[in-house]
Amino acid sequence: MVSARWIADGRVAVNGRVQHDPEYPTLQGSDRIALDGRDIGAEARVYLMLNKPRGLVTTTDDEHGRDTVYQCLDDASLPWLMPVGRLDKASEGLLLFCNDPEWAARIADPASGPDKAYHVQVDCIPDEALLARLKAGIDCDGERMSAKSATLLRHGAKNAWLEIVLDEGRNRQIRRLLASQDIGVLRLIRVAIGSLQLGDLAKGQWRMLSEDEANALASLR
Repeated sequence: MVSARWIADGRVAVNGRVQHDPEYPTLQGSDRIALDGRDIGAEARVYLMLNKPRGLVTTTDDEHGRDTVYQCLDDASLPWLMPVGRLDKASEGLLLFCNDPEWAARIADPASGPDKAYHVQVDCIPDEALLARLKAGIDCDGERMSAKSATLLRHGAKNAWLEIVLDEGRNRQIRRLLASQDIGVLRLIRVAIGSLQLGDLAKGQWRMLSEDEANALASLR
C-alpha cells in the first residue's frame, strides 16, 4: 500500500519522477510506481462509502487544524484514498472514497455522473410555489441554479424536511438556492448517489462497495 505520508515525504515515484501530490492520476497496468527506488505492484482498486458526521472537513490535511473525514478511516489499513466530490463541514451523509481517479471523475462529471439526493431540514414550512421555483431555477449571485426535484417530506409547526435531488454539483448549491429565498438550512444530509443508498450505515462508519455497486455508479445516465 502507498500511504499519503510516503507521497508527501517524496518516497514515491511514478515513471521515474517523484510525486508529492497524493491525487496524481495513475493508469493501472501502465504506469510504473516505485517506493524508495523499488518497483511495487499495482494496488487493487478500492471503493468505499462513509457516513460523514457533521463537523468534519473533506480534505486530507486542513491548514486550520480542523478535524477531517480521514479520522473516520484511521487504523483501517487502507491504501491512500481520495474523496469523490465533497460535503462541506456542516453537511453530513454519504461520501465516497476511492483510489481510482478515472472512476472518481466519472462520478463527479455533471454530464454523465449519477444524481445525488439530499434530505434537508429547513426553518420554515415551504409551499408548492417555493418548490416550483427551486425546480424552475433561481439566479444566485449571477449563477442560474436549480434542483432536479424538490419534494416536501414532512413538517412540524415551525420547520420541515425536504428531499432535494441534484443532477449537478456546484459549490454549496442547496444552501445557496435556499438562502436566495431567505430560508435557513438546519441540517443537510446526502442520502443517495445514483442507486447507492446511505441506508442504515451508522454515522462515522464506512463500508466497501461491491463490484456491482461501483460499476453501477460509473455507468452513464
